[in-house]
Amino acid sequence: MKVGILAGGYGTRLAEETDVKPKPMVEIGGQPILMHIMRHYAHYGFDQFVIALGYKGEVIKRYMVDYCLLHSNLMVDFQTSTVQLQDNAQPNWKVELIETGIGTNTGGRIKRLAPHMGNETFMLTWGDGLSDIDLHDLLAFHRSHGKLATLTAVRPPARFGYLDLDGDQVVEFSEKPQTREGWINGAFFVLEPGVFDYIDGDDTLWEKEPLERLARDGQLMAYRHTSFWQCMDTLREKRLLESLWQSGNAPWKVWEKTDAGHRNGAQGIHRHSNGAYAASRRA
Repeated sequence: MKVGILAGGYGTRLAEETDVKPKPMVEIGGQPILMHIMRHYAHYGFDQFVIALGYKGEVIKRYMVDYCLLHSNLMVDFQTSTVQLQDNAQPNWKVELIETGIGTNTGGRIKRLAPHMGNETFMLTWGDGLSDIDLHDLLAFHRSHGKLATLTAVRPPARFGYLDLDGDQVVEFSEKPQTREGWINGAFFVLEPGVFDYIDGDDTLWEKEPLERLARDGQLMAYRHTSFWQCMDTLREKRLLESLWQSGNAPWKVWEKTDAGHRNGAQGIHRHSNGAYAASRRA
C-alpha cells in the first residue's frame, strides 16, 4: 500500500523558514518534518511513498538523494568517477518524487498522483502534520465500512487558555486541547481509487468539492482520533513541536516505542492516552 504525501504548498504563514525551503523541509529536532511523517508510516510497515512536489521541490529531491550518500560508507573510484555505497543500513523505503506543478491546488496534486498509486487502497496525508495515530487501527476502520474515503477527525485547537467562569470567578483555567467543540479534518486519509473521479483538475481544492461530494454521496467516513495531533502552520506551532521533541517526550515518535505487535506488523488495535494538541490547518 502506497502513502501519498502532499508537499507542494508555499507555507506562507511560516515565511521565516519557507523563503528558502518548502514547509515539509522545516526541521524539528534537526530533521525535516517530512522525515518524521515518513518514519511514522514506516513504523507500521507502510514504506512506499509518493510525494507530490511543487514549491521548491528541488530541495526535497536533493535531500532524498543526499540522505543515502551522507548516511552511508562510500567508496569513491576517482579513475572511473563512480561512487559505491558500502553498507545497507538505510531504511528499506521506496520514494517517488512527483512534480505536480507550482500553482496546483491540493485536489489537483492528488489527481496527478493517480498513475503512481496503483489501482488499490492508498493512504494520504499532508507534509506538515504529526500524530501518534495507530495506522493499523485506521486502516482496519476504513476496511470495516467499505466506503471510498476515510479521514482522521481530530479536535479543534485550543490556541488560548480556556476559562470556565462562575460570575467573575475563574473556576477552571485550561491550556489543554479543545474538547468542548466539534471535530476538524486532521488528514491521515485512507482512500480508494474511486476518489480520483471526484477531482476535476488542477484547480480543485480537495477540502472543498471532492470531500463535500463524497460526504453527500455517503462515501466519506471519519476515524475519531482523540490522542496527539498537531500541524505546523505557524512559527508558534513549529516551536511547540520543537519543544516537545527537545523534552524527550515527543508523542509522535512512535518508531522508538517497543511495541512488539507493531514490529511484527500485527494488525491489532493499539490506542494511546497522550493528550492531543490539535490545530486547524490548510493544505
